[in-house]
Amino acid sequence: MEEKIRIAVDAMGGDNAPQEIVKGVLAAVNKEKELSVILVGRQQDIASCLNGQVYPQGSVSVRNAEDVIETADHPVEAIRRKKDSSLVVALQMVKKGEADACISAGNSGAVLVGGQGIVGRIRGVQRPPFASVMPTQSGGMMLLDCGANVDARPEHLAQWAKLGSIYMESIEGVKNPRVGIVNIGAEEEKGNTLVKETFALLKEMGERGEINFTGSCEARDIPAGVCDVAVCDGFTGNVIIKMYEGVAKVLLSEIKAGIYSTTKSKIGGLLIKDALKGTLKKFDVTRYGGAPLLGLKSLVVKMHGSAKAVEVENAIYQCIQFHKEDITGRTALYAEQENAVQGNAERRQDGV
Repeated sequence: MEEKIRIAVDAMGGDNAPQEIVKGVLAAVNKEKELSVILVGRQQDIASCLNGQVYPQGSVSVRNAEDVIETADHPVEAIRRKKDSSLVVALQMVKKGEADACISAGNSGAVLVGGQGIVGRIRGVQRPPFASVMPTQSGGMMLLDCGANVDARPEHLAQWAKLGSIYMESIEGVKNPRVGIVNIGAEEEKGNTLVKETFALLKEMGERGEINFTGSCEARDIPAGVCDVAVCDGFTGNVIIKMYEGVAKVLLSEIKAGIYSTTKSKIGGLLIKDALKGTLKKFDVTRYGGAPLLGLKSLVVKMHGSAKAVEVENAIYQCIQFHKEDITGRTALYAEQENAVQGNAERRQDGV
């Protein structure tokens, strides 16, 4: 019998906490038997959500935490002062080895600060990015960074290209993932200083066989799935992902309005209902779970603030797969190899 995977879930984070968080957790534990979830938050509120629900004995437990980090709270101050908040307690559980992963739909900045400050970075990882898998015409595509580092250097983006490749190959089963850099044109000379310098680094990595670099990736080509990993600074990535989600929401609303506008369109809607559902499901952003903060000593996943049960459930499955594929171990091995290469290069420069 396999050892249970333990996941600490911030039950109080997000717009729909704790009801939707608990609902998603229960859906997951009723499907995955080798799973143990610790709901962290106000015990009384969580208990009321669990009351009358059916789930395997011992699969769900509650860790009381009376405080909550709100959306408007300053991340650094909140992590420092709210020691009994659901997020901090969940992260501390991961740090102490009481849980294998932490999931939260709460304050993004606090997740970032707490993830790095409490769980800690893998040695050699310079700036952990939020990495989100987005639906495209040809399957999932990882965009990183999605908001953790609004200012970044070329070497950061180059490292993210490798981290994203490790994830996509291990978790999504993409062989030799295609890596692109988000740019304003396809030509190598296009872009700002950050993009041009990063392009050169990625090109060298591609020539050495470290990644499968395919060049620039324009934003309009992302939905078509022209690459499997797209790298950019956190400011650009956050704008892209929110625009992506906003357009999808508006299109869905307009499609529904169009179908229900006339009697003929309603009849037509019934005829295409199943095919349309399948197409829309393919572009559902919640099916991939949340955005892991890659490069930490243990897994921390940030969900949308508006996350509902289905996203919580999928984020849990994402954690299970992450744990089984030992992405943290693979990342640490890569970082160790990089450190060794850089150390050798510095010794050669010093004439040692």
